[in-house]
Amino acid sequence: MLYAILAYHVESEVLSWTPQKDAAVVAKVIEVQEPLRASGHLGPAARLDDTQKARTIRGPGAGMVLDGPFAETKEQLLGFHLLEFDTEDEVIAAVRRLRQVNPTAVYEIRPVKLYVPADGFGATPAAG
Repeated sequence: MLYAILAYHVESEVLSWTPQKDAAVVAKVIEVQEPLRASGHLGPAARLDDTQKARTIRGPGAGMVLDGPFAETKEQLLGFHLLEFDTEDEVIAAVRRLRQVNPTAVYEIRPVKLYVPADGFGATPAAG
């Protein structure tokens, strides 16, 4: 089963980190990712750019382009991992390792219903 691991954080807190602290957190996350990658459990992962640079398209027809995400939350989606495990317990254990090195982040685990890859894991089977 594929799982999307959505990483939420208070963006202003992350943006306040010194370059050294930011690099240290990223290095620790990469250390946790490495065995997941080596064992074939880690697919694409990305750190998203500032939410100020985000655009949302909504509304009828072609839609209207709006600045930023349109949500009133204290935490913003700042990145994601795509993991493949047979059980929910396995993915929870992997996410707990990520949280150990970035304890102020909040991780949401969402099973992936459909995945159409450019590369990496194979596509999810068609619902039948």
